[in-house]
Amino acid sequence: MRDPRVEKLARVMIRYSLKVRKGQYLMLTGTPEVQPLLAECYREALRAGANVETNIVLPGLDEIFYNESSLAQRQWISQTTKYRTRHLDASCFISGSVNTRSLSNCDPKKMAQVAKARQPMRKIWMKRAGSGELNWTLTLWPTQASAQDAEMSLAEYEDFVFSAGHLDDADPVATWKKIKATQQKLANRLNRAKEFRLVAKNTDLTFSTAGRKWLNSAGKCNFPDGEVYTSPVEKSVNGRVQFSFPAIHQSREVLDASLEFKDGKVVSASASKGEDFLRTMVEMDGGSCYLGEAAFGTNYNIKRFTRNTLFDEKIGGTIHLALGAGFPECGSVNKSGLHWDMVCDLRDKGQIYADETLIQKNGRFVDKRFPQPTRRRQGG
Repeated sequence: MRDPRVEKLARVMIRYSLKVRKGQYLMLTGTPEVQPLLAECYREALRAGANVETNIVLPGLDEIFYNESSLAQRQWISQTTKYRTRHLDASCFISGSVNTRSLSNCDPKKMAQVAKARQPMRKIWMKRAGSGELNWTLTLWPTQASAQDAEMSLAEYEDFVFSAGHLDDADPVATWKKIKATQQKLANRLNRAKEFRLVAKNTDLTFSTAGRKWLNSAGKCNFPDGEVYTSPVEKSVNGRVQFSFPAIHQSREVLDASLEFKDGKVVSASASKGEDFLRTMVEMDGGSCYLGEAAFGTNYNIKRFTRNTLFDEKIGGTIHLALGAGFPECGSVNKSGLHWDMVCDLRDKGQIYADETLIQKNGRFVDKRFPQPTRRRQGG
């Protein structure tokens, strides 16, 4: 028997997140493990009138590539990739792995080389997405590997994933539209502030958003979603931040990641585990040592760390900062082959100040001028 929540998720992604229209060129990408959701998305996209291409990624190929490829091969960009980057109308990537640590022993310098080579394609992708020319979304299909990372049974993890997307609600699209409206009020208020200060355990960081724009992320590019984000002024970031949860990137887990900034640039990077990897990523290219994003997590249906950034950066009461590429639509000029989100939990004595006024304490907005996203009840 098919899980009705899977059909709901496919409809939300195709009709709401991607707004697929007749005649559009849509790419569906995923591993064999995500077949149930990919098939439902394929069905829904055809019903919407899209021209659909599927891209099935076999497990283990990335590991082989990093271990066996030459520098020239790592710098090569296929003509197919170039065409898709320039011509896709919509792209849906469904994540789902049998081994979330498959790249743990691959050379981080080789990973950095690949990311740097793909930076021009990333730049085109982000420009098209920022202008509305390209719609894209990323979601996750619950697998045993992800459930184990989250320290849950598969059944518990499935419930967690679907609850995070409000797929138990009678009309998830209506729910996300309400969330979008509330978050837009928050974004509007944040856009009136210019200077922000983040205070938490081993953390005191300031940055400016003058001339930048806070945007509302409510189920479009990520699903599940729940964040309000911006790109700080590149050279305005000063101070120190220690991230509360393991920072995960390319199957690597960095514990107790700590960054110190001076005039926007990372001048010190340390960790209790994975410090060499952290430093390699920071030094990837000219933009990887600057912040490309600062964002409030607003999904209070997500309450616990699961070792999956798609969910962890949305935890209600957190803030995440990303090293590397910024968002042109926010006003960012920072370019990089890196975009690495790291999460700081504010629910235990964390504080956020906007223009020297306390606006958030313990993960909740305390200034009534800043609307407080709340957990929605299941069932509508």
